[in-house]
Amino acid sequence: MTAQMQAVVTTATGGDDKLCFTTVPFPVPGKGEVLLKVLAAGVNNTDINTRLGWYAASVSTGTQGAAEDATASRPDGGWGKPTPFPLIQGTDCCGEVVSVGPAGDSSIIGSRVLVRACMRPNGFASMDNIWMGSDFDGAFAQFVKVPASEIFAVDCSWTDAELATIPCAYGTAENMLHRARVSAGMRVLISGASGGVGSAAVQLAKRRGAEVIGISAKGKHDIIRSIGADRMLDRDEDVVGILRQDSIDIVVDNVAGPGFGAMLQVLKRGGTYVSSGAIAGPIVELDMRDFYLKNLTLLGCTAWEEPVFPDLISYIERGEIRPLLDRTYRLDQIALAQREFLEKRHVGKMVLMPPQ
Repeated sequence: MTAQMQAVVTTATGGDDKLCFTTVPFPVPGKGEVLLKVLAAGVNNTDINTRLGWYAASVSTGTQGAAEDATASRPDGGWGKPTPFPLIQGTDCCGEVVSVGPAGDSSIIGSRVLVRACMRPNGFASMDNIWMGSDFDGAFAQFVKVPASEIFAVDCSWTDAELATIPCAYGTAENMLHRARVSAGMRVLISGASGGVGSAAVQLAKRRGAEVIGISAKGKHDIIRSIGADRMLDRDEDVVGILRQDSIDIVVDNVAGPGFGAMLQVLKRGGTYVSSGAIAGPIVELDMRDFYLKNLTLLGCTAWEEPVFPDLISYIERGEIRPLLDRTYRLDQIALAQREFLEKRHVGKMVLMPPQ
């Protein structure tokens, strides 16, 4: 009889009724793989986007708009190719190594690790990338198997739930700052600064010595200041009127939507706009004169660079960043967690706790 475990299986694109908490076969690691007991799994916008099929070309609204039209069938809604439903999602994983594949290194059994969610199967010279929980089964389960090369042991006093806030959000944020070459003395504007990626970018940009200006709902300003923001703007304020044109070195923007034009206007000549998302809407209005007359650089970031995840582990172990954990849920409460995630009343990350 095949061993079983509990997991959340996403059966197709659609609403949270497509999330099925059920029993599935226990994963068996092959050569070059390890089996992890999932200790905690973070909730991310990309998990919801994948379930909604938001990446389909037919979608022109933000995540919330797609959620309100969750009955639509979007077979092309995955990361560049159809999502392999039925799928166990879950991009963030803090886990414990419980076994290794044939000829694997058994000395790592018992290690507490984080999984590098963005994997480069053809090496870092290629931009090809696959994501745990979007392209293959992820961490919304009691156990998950992953390539041994993608786990990173971490030595710190953080809880499992705190560690689960790191992989997707902090990896994405660090990758954007790395590629934009953020350094000391730069003035960095971060939209959506209270979200998982935004709050990570605030800490990581401050760690690099930048002056950080965040944008979020006013009620969240004090928390974002406490993790490093030098100044906060309300998301409904006139960004250009307050900051003035040509005043910002780097814009980190995962919001996009109607506010995109203002982000280019505040950039200095030669400045850089960097993005890895578009929660307010993927279709934007671009004034090409802002782009080419100011010699701007626009950077799209999905594939993580090689130093990004090892660097994050070192920041944790040296105490240079801290987790921003908003709340936890049981794994079987995933639908509730994702509904409350979409309400955007939280700051930082929500985390699911599988049954142990």
